Amino acid sequence: MSNDPIAVDSKAPPARPVVSSQHSTSRALKLAALAMAATAAPIVLFWGNQFWMNILIYTYLFAGLAVSWNIIAGFGGQFSLGHGVFFAAGAYIGSILYLRYGLSPWIGILPGMLICGVLGPLIFWPTFRLKGSFFAIATLAFNEVGMALANYFEITGGPRGVQVPFKAGLENMIFANPLHYALLMFGYMALCLGVAWLVRNGRLGFYLLAVRDDQDCARAAGIDVARVKLLGMAISAALTAAGGTLFAMYVRTIDPPTLFSLTDIGFKFALLALIGGIGTVMGPVLGAFLIIPTENWLRTLLSNAIPGGHLLVLGTFMLLAALFMRKGVGHVISEALRRWRHKRSAAQQGERK
Repeated sequence: MSNDPIAVDSKAPPARPVVSSQHSTSRALKLAALAMAATAAPIVLFWGNQFWMNILIYTYLFAGLAVSWNIIAGFGGQFSLGHGVFFAAGAYIGSILYLRYGLSPWIGILPGMLICGVLGPLIFWPTFRLKGSFFAIATLAFNEVGMALANYFEITGGPRGVQVPFKAGLENMIFANPLHYALLMFGYMALCLGVAWLVRNGRLGFYLLAVRDDQDCARAAGIDVARVKLLGMAISAALTAAGGTLFAMYVRTIDPPTLFSLTDIGFKFALLALIGGIGTVMGPVLGAFLIIPTENWLRTLLSNAIPGGHLLVLGTFMLLAALFMRKGVGHVISEALRRWRHKRSAAQQGERK
């Protein structure tokens, strides 16, 4: 065996520095902090404005709900239209525990999350064999069944629903100042984003992406597809149920047509994620900040002049987004930033030469 030293080519290009995972995590945390600061800025901007503060509350709430839906639909490819069942279950359970047993909603929110997180995936489990539009249609049936049951049973108030009396207090999760609700919904959105980020960057997230891209290949690679779907649905259902409890304590009047509405609840989760960028962590939040304020502003602006005009304008916007921004507004923005950075880097290199 020769002991001659290995020759090194002096003309070889220098090795690229390896970016440490610690640096990547630090950069991601900085971007996350910047994004959260941007989403919190409207609280200061609309301080004291009752109209816009109410819209902001709904924006934060539905941003969190869309992020929750995106965990199973965006990451896992299971396009569910039955998440209104989890939303309604959380609203009913939290309200009933508060009214009948005097349990604070801060505690009552947990049984709803637990029940939906355990029973929800088991109920949806038979539909996991279906793919694409067939799965979506099957989950849509669960929403209709849930509405029928809520109308039938007395514990849910039947068609009349449930009314929560106004007793302002922190322990009751009922506030006289809308600012407190805005902070509460912002906290819920931040929680959903934190969970979504952990899922996306963890082992479960990579498994969900593999299942979304190709179930057969994922199964051949040794991934337990059924288990991955159940875990993703459990997390998504639990977070959605928490949003339902918060919604019930804010509006304080819930009934089956409101909770199981496809246009206002079931479809809206999917719509916000699709517009903002399905399969991304921040995409659903971007969709919520684009759609919810625009929808309410157009309703106020056009309701007297053109009844239903806000739906026409909003529908046109969504159609254009579907045609020209198929990966969502977030993808368009990220691509524009990437091109801008590339041009700036090229310009800097040209100046050095």
